Amino acid sequence: LVIEDTADEEQFPVWVDSIRQPSEFNGVDIIWVIDPSGSMNNEKAYILDGIHAMMNALPNVNWRLVIISSDYRNSGQSMDFPLMQGDSVGDAIIMYNSAVAGALEAGFDAVYEYVEHNQMAQNWLREDAALLTVFVSDEDEQSNKFLSSVADFTTWYSSLRDNVFVSSIVNLTPNESLCNTNDAFTGDKYIDAANYFNGQVIDICSTDWSAGVADAAAQISPHEWLELSFEPVDPTMIGVFVDGQPYYYWHYSTSHNRVYFDVIPGEGALVEI
Repeated sequence: LVIEDTADEEQFPVWVDSIRQPSEFNGVDIIWVIDPSGSMNNEKAYILDGIHAMMNALPNVNWRLVIISSDYRNSGQSMDFPLMQGDSVGDAIIMYNSAVAGALEAGFDAVYEYVEHNQMAQNWLREDAALLTVFVSDEDEQSNKFLSSVADFTTWYSSLRDNVFVSSIVNLTPNESLCNTNDAFTGDKYIDAANYFNGQVIDICSTDWSAGVADAAAQISPHEWLELSFEPVDPTMIGVFVDGQPYYYWHYSTSHNRVYFDVIPGEGALVEI
């Protein structure tokens, strides 16, 4: 989301909200990587709510989803078959309870081990689908076996697919977080990875992950509407542009403060309102 004040000298400022439509692809593979360490017991209720939110927010595309541990020793051996359309929140919670075990907080290594060496993963992961990885941890990333830096991870991960996405549910810095008071627990590497791929960063201390989780899922489906950052003084002055050209196939909802696209802009299009 980009917001700009482009007319300081006018009576009312002009604000621009913008999005870029994701590219089309043949479904999406989703990997949730969850920290299994003891300190995460405090977050279990949030994790279950987050899984519920993700399952309810998944777009109507051909998706497959698996939950793995951030302990690569477990992710490498996981034999869970992925969840697919028609599976329930209950199925996801069963997978969480069975898969998230161990102690290591090494999410990058866990994804690498799972994708590169896990036999089940090699059977179900699809090269022509998008890939979304969601990291969940209350401490920073600590990989050192395969991928010891953010650059190692982003370089390797970028090579997997044409469309890759990352989101992170972690401790923010103490001055941003709702509960973290120790900067040593800030998920800096996970945050950097999510930012590299323009993904969502969600405060693990928040009592409600649903909005952020829904936004993470929204990365993989075309935008059908955009909620404006501010209510326009005069809705008749709203202008919509697609790739710099005026666009007329939309309508504005006063009650929701949203612009709805009557014809959805195509993949890769830059939409500015």
